[in-house]
Amino acid sequence: MEHFSLPALSRVVISGGTHGNEMTGVYVVREMAKNKVDKIGSASRTTVLSNPEAVKVCRRYIDKDLNRCFTDALLSATLTPSSPYEIKRAHELNALFGPKGSPQAVDILCDIHNTTANMGMCFIFYRFDWITLHIFKYIQSKASFGPVRAIQFDTPLPEAYSLEAVAKHGFTLEVGPQPTGVIRADIYNMVMEALDLIMDWLEKFNSGRTFEGGEVEAFCKTNALDYPRDPTTDDITAAVHPQLQDNDFKLLRPGDPIFQSFNGETVKYEGEEAYPFFVNECAYYEKKIAFQLARKISISLPSISVTKD
Repeated sequence: MEHFSLPALSRVVISGGTHGNEMTGVYVVREMAKNKVDKIGSASRTTVLSNPEAVKVCRRYIDKDLNRCFTDALLSATLTPSSPYEIKRAHELNALFGPKGSPQAVDILCDIHNTTANMGMCFIFYRFDWITLHIFKYIQSKASFGPVRAIQFDTPLPEAYSLEAVAKHGFTLEVGPQPTGVIRADIYNMVMEALDLIMDWLEKFNSGRTFEGGEVEAFCKTNALDYPRDPTTDDITAAVHPQLQDNDFKLLRPGDPIFQSFNGETVKYEGEEAYPFFVNECAYYEKKIAFQLARKISISLPSISVTKD
């Protein structure tokens, strides 16, 4: 099995409130800020409320979804007084923790999100990054809760649109189910445990431990399905079927029920076998997404260790 030596990881950012009504990250960041611990072992740790104006009013965003504002095109756009608040904030965050794709970018950025879907804890990442995937593998093996899954969005880095794309090694920690504007102790505890395991892994890595390779399973996003809609009004005409609701990551086969129309009719799935996730996510109604689909993949990890001086 191939082995990689990688640079030490000295700068970590924990962000929350990228969506101002996803409360776990908001309270995690606030609690960490109270404790004023800015260094753990060999690494500095910075916390940030990514979208403070949206947090103040407990809304997903003010003008534009901040979690879609970190593409190269948007980060290089000229700001004007009329630029959306979230575009301006994305430029600020990129200056603080990037610039995106540069040697100056922070080493690790973990952006905490909640979903209303029944997804448990998921690591969302863009590319096959050995640091991120080894952290995922470590948490998967050590966490007292479960399951922990990985989701890959197969998006080139210039088009990667989320805050974590600014870092050298970034990922979203997506945890649910949790309603917007609500904090749940069990979800909060899961995230705090995962963050402790991240820092534990980091310290072991920086201290010279070799992490052996192996196989990890991930779900690679393929496409998304919208709700059935009235062609005249564009209103939805059906809800997610009870047999699909809360069954994220359960294999979906042709002929399985996916929607129940408001007059009682069942709409069946007609595509290829796939794994649904973000099922009936409330924030995706505006994006015209009822659920996303993925194929299951296996990723072979090399062993890794820190580069020695």
